[in-house]
Amino acid sequence: MKKDSFMKQALLYTMSILCLTACNKKEDVVPVSNRYVVNLFEYKPAPGQFINKAPGNIESAEGILGGREGLVSLGAYGGYIVLGFDHPVVNQEGEDDFVVYGNSQAEFAEPGVIWVMQDANGNGVPDDTWYEIKGSAYNTDGYLRDYEVTYFKPESSDGDVSWRDSQGNEGAIKRNTYHNQPYYPEWLDATSYTLTGSRLPSTNIDKTVPTYVKSMPFEWGYADNTVGGDKVDIDNAIDHNGDKVELQAIDFVKIQTGIQADLGWLGELSTEISGIEDLHIP
Repeated sequence: MKKDSFMKQALLYTMSILCLTACNKKEDVVPVSNRYVVNLFEYKPAPGQFINKAPGNIESAEGILGGREGLVSLGAYGGYIVLGFDHPVVNQEGEDDFVVYGNSQAEFAEPGVIWVMQDANGNGVPDDTWYEIKGSAYNTDGYLRDYEVTYFKPESSDGDVSWRDSQGNEGAIKRNTYHNQPYYPEWLDATSYTLTGSRLPSTNIDKTVPTYVKSMPFEWGYADNTVGGDKVDIDNAIDHNGDKVELQAIDFVKIQTGIQADLGWLGELSTEISGIEDLHIP
């Protein structure tokens, strides 16, 4: 068993080196690379009941780096976080390649869309092309690409946050009695901002019993969706046209809240993340 483990680790290391050469990467990958994301490039949540305090502030976003002990909230639809590994995550044929950890429960998921990027230009920052991970809800009724929501800063800090989407719908992120801080991100100077991405169907949400709201998970392919974490196969990456993309490896991951939903006394649906791990590092 020890010999097999050593050979597997050596093979993974060799594949990483070959991938770096093909991708024109400048940094070296060593066998002691951290298996978790270690770099935070951007944190831009949508308004929500946890924003401007833990787990919805920059300290919480930084707290998930290097492990899976922290937790960060992305707020309502479109809120996102951009994270990076210290090495390329190799796309191994027929295998899941990384896992996104959240805090979902068996009957309460808050699914987030997963995006991946390869550092094609080798400059170490996520300025290449994002590719969506195609999940089980892709192209089903209610799924929509290039969906936009604009959030408007309320006149008073204790006001609801109104929004308008690209389909002509309007609504509000409503305040509740459990969280009294401002819900609109205080570090943003703009009086409004727009978030764009792929919208997931809200058909899995059941508010029939107001005291026991259910948000059932999708079958596969989303963050904060299933208990114990959500495994991702890089082979499921698609481009803007929905066509499969061939990626040797990825360096960056973006997670974005995928559903705009008011869950009553529970507040808005908001994806939460506690870590992202490369499944190929022992």
